[in-house]
Amino acid sequence: MKTSVRAPAVAGSFYPGNAIALRHIVTKHLGNAQPAPLTPVRAVIVPHAGYVYSGPIAGIAYQLLLSQAFQPARVVLMGPAHRVWFQGIALGDYTEFKTPLGTVPVDREFIQRLVDESNMFLSLPGAHTGEHCLEVQLPFLQVIYKEAVPIVPMLFGEVNPTTMGDIIARYITDNDLIVVSSDLSHFHDYDTASRLDMAFVDAVMRGDEAGVAKGEACGQGPILALMRVAALRSWQPHLLDYRNSGDTAGDKQRVVGYTAIAYTGS
Repeated sequence: MKTSVRAPAVAGSFYPGNAIALRHIVTKHLGNAQPAPLTPVRAVIVPHAGYVYSGPIAGIAYQLLLSQAFQPARVVLMGPAHRVWFQGIALGDYTEFKTPLGTVPVDREFIQRLVDESNMFLSLPGAHTGEHCLEVQLPFLQVIYKEAVPIVPMLFGEVNPTTMGDIIARYITDNDLIVVSSDLSHFHDYDTASRLDMAFVDAVMRGDEAGVAKGEACGQGPILALMRVAALRSWQPHLLDYRNSGDTAGDKQRVVGYTAIAYTGS
């Protein structure tokens, strides 16, 4: 197999490009987090902005994953495509994704199974080249897991998320972890954002797919796909945190919302 490595696109901007500084800030966010004890965690929703803005919220979800009794055999990473338009789900069919902390292997066999299942799953590594939403999750995964866990990188384009959730639910196992990368509303004032975001989070918690579809989140599609998987697997959502950039490192005039939600199930 020819090696193809997806190089980091936002190291030095969304997170430190130096390995020592990167490990330090991830460890800091983990150490500051005090999530409620929940187990077994099957999936999490986490934000994907620069660490100075969303790192404290992401840290709560990843600290919860660190506390679990098992390390997953595979992480299915799902996020929205910000830079490239396409129909379907673009799979990052590289052999590895690289960060300043090293490389993460890609489960290409799993990717091939999805491609064979539906023409809406695309072997489209080029869609991942400049994308940040999955990349920013990797350093957290590299720090919390002692051994590298293979990933299945999925970017959602224009696609029916419920249909995709049906397919994903058929292929995942109890040894898998789903990580959905999504920010919430963008560039409202603090009070407006808080109101919109909490209505969105409430819809997620109630399993209200129509309410989520009407809300504001860049990762709306991946969240809806996860909700479908959760419904089929009888997983339960738990709100870990909600804040926005006005709470962390920005002003309160134009904020971006962030949430951390965990799903548990037998």
